[in-house]
Amino acid sequence: MAGPENVRKSSERERAEEGVPAHTRIGNVLLEVAETVVYAGIALLLFVVGIAVLVYAGRSVGDLFSPDADVVALEVLDTLLLAFIVVELLFAVRTTLAKRELIAEPFLLIGIIASIKEIVVLSVMAAEAPDESAILTSQLLQIGILGLLVLLLGITALLLRKKEREPGEGDTSDDPYTPDQASRAPA
Repeated sequence: MAGPENVRKSSERERAEEGVPAHTRIGNVLLEVAETVVYAGIALLLFVVGIAVLVYAGRSVGDLFSPDADVVALEVLDTLLLAFIVVELLFAVRTTLAKRELIAEPFLLIGIIASIKEIVVLSVMAAEAPDESAILTSQLLQIGILGLLVLLLGITALLLRKKEREPGEGDTSDDPYTPDQASRAPA
C-alpha cells in the first residue's frame, strides 16, 4: 500500500516531468536501472571480498599463540582494518543506492581508516628499524604525513556534517529536474 508520502512524491515527479520529452524520461529510467545493476554488482563483489578477508583473519587467529605472535598480531590487525575499509565501501554503495546520490562522508571515513591502518603498520616497522637508519627517518616522515592526513580528513568530515545541518542547504527534492533549494532566489 502506498503511503501519503509516496503518493505526494510521485505526483511531484509527474508534475515536474510534464514538460520533459518522453525519450528523455525513458533514457533517465534506463540509466537509473543500469546504475542500480552496476551498484548491485559492486555491492555483491564487496560482500564477497569482505567475507574472504574476515575468513583470512579468522584463520590467522590460531597463529597468535605461536612464537611469532607479534608478526601475526600485526597481520591480523592489518587484515581487520582492511575488513573495516571494505565494510565502509559497502555502506557507501548502499547509501548511494538508497539516496540516489554520492555521499562524501563514507569515503572520508575510508580515507581515515586506511591512513590509520598504514600508521599502525609503519609504527611497528619503525620500532623494528635501527635507530639512525634512513628507513626509520622515511617511516617517521610517512607516519607524520599520514597523521596530518587523518587530521585533515577528520576536519573535512566535521565541516561536512556542520554544512549538512544548515537550513536551506542541498536538494530536498527527489525530483532530478528541480533545482537545489539553495540555488533558488529568495521570494
